[in-house]
Amino acid sequence: MAADPILFQAGQWLGVAGGGLALLTVAAFVARWGVRFRLVGITSFTVLLAVSCLAFAVSYTPRVSVEGAVVVPVVYDNGADLVVAAAPDDLPADAVAASLEQLALNVRGRGRTSPDREVRVRLRRLEPAADGASRPVVLGELRRDLASGELRGGS
Repeated sequence: MAADPILFQAGQWLGVAGGGLALLTVAAFVARWGVRFRLVGITSFTVLLAVSCLAFAVSYTPRVSVEGAVVVPVVYDNGADLVVAAAPDDLPADAVAASLEQLALNVRGRGRTSPDREVRVRLRRLEPAADGASRPVVLGELRRDLASGELRGGS
């Protein structure tokens, strides 16, 4: 089951509990119970949890999965227009395009400061070079338009 229906239902139940606690808190102030200030904290925290659950349930988007893709870790993301992922040494050649597409589709656009609203997504592998050093070899690149979600081949 997806996380958003569970969180939405939890937010509703927490909202009901927060409303009940609010009524109890008002009754505690009217009756001048000794726990009235503790009830203020409990009520406000319960309402905060309800609002947080509801907000996350509304904003949650599951990750995209592409058939034939391998999950690759992101090793560099400048927060603007470049994301680089590391391919494992045993990545099959036919999985490069699918893995690159999956990675590009899972890049979130909110908060990115790319001037042209486009993100370059690269898949690279490290190959050994002389003297124990290594050099990065780019296996593929895609460009994703953040406004439309359209994917294009890299440069």
